[in-house]
Amino acid sequence: MPGREYPDGYPSLAAFMASDPDRTALIFKRFDRLTARTLLYLESELAELQAQLDAFDEEDRGSPCARNWTTYKEKWQIYPQRAKLIEDIQKNMMEYKRLLSYESVLASQPAPDRRMLKAFLLGFHHGPPRVEGSFPILGGKSSFLYDDINDLMILRPPGRSDRLSTFLRDFLGFIFVKKLPEGRPDISGLGYASESRIELFVLYLSTVLAALLLIGAIIVLYKVSSPDLKLGLVGLFTVLFAASVGLLTNARLAEIFGATAAYAAVLVVFISGEIGGSSRP
Repeated sequence: MPGREYPDGYPSLAAFMASDPDRTALIFKRFDRLTARTLLYLESELAELQAQLDAFDEEDRGSPCARNWTTYKEKWQIYPQRAKLIEDIQKNMMEYKRLLSYESVLASQPAPDRRMLKAFLLGFHHGPPRVEGSFPILGGKSSFLYDDINDLMILRPPGRSDRLSTFLRDFLGFIFVKKLPEGRPDISGLGYASESRIELFVLYLSTVLAALLLIGAIIVLYKVSSPDLKLGLVGLFTVLFAASVGLLTNARLAEIFGATAAYAAVLVVFISGEIGGSSRP
């Protein structure tokens, strides 16, 4: 069953963004400049309100209303502008803190990766951007929504960010293409590489490689009789292990050093016993 055709514009763009089963097409504009400006306006307004409150506090210095809440509220009946000031402070403070809280969450959302953004722009522009015959799905000022790459965020980034997973997505994604459910829009030139399939492949590969580098190394070292050759093979297997950890995982440099040292220690202990045993009469 072919994918449903949605009217061009907001319907087709929304369907396109929701069509990715892994939800990696949910790319939106941050509006960082507008957010910063809104927060600056609220800051300035709160600063003015605070100055007015400080002035009222100076007027109340030594007065009972400076220490008694009931007396302070009674003064609101005489000076309603004070009640209005407190109300404005509370309203603006709540809005300011709410925006700060939201922005702290959005600031942690990563930007879309190069592969996902390229695919998204291909769908947004009905083809490669800035190519004859292509045009944005949205018109007016909305046609420039996705021009500033640094002002974009993705709500759900890809699951794994190790080098192998990134390589598979960028260059071998066609191997992991997943058929879309019925009713999803079918956009020419775009395929959907399944994140779950990539993660499963990397998991299997890393498990097999880890077993080979340990068991295989022990078998090879056991079969080799020359001590010098054994030491050389230990160095080779250690380099291969360090490369596999750096390629298949998100381990930091210190973690790579620690894992490599532990792996090398196992091999050294093994060949030490072999060399020591072979040198006995």
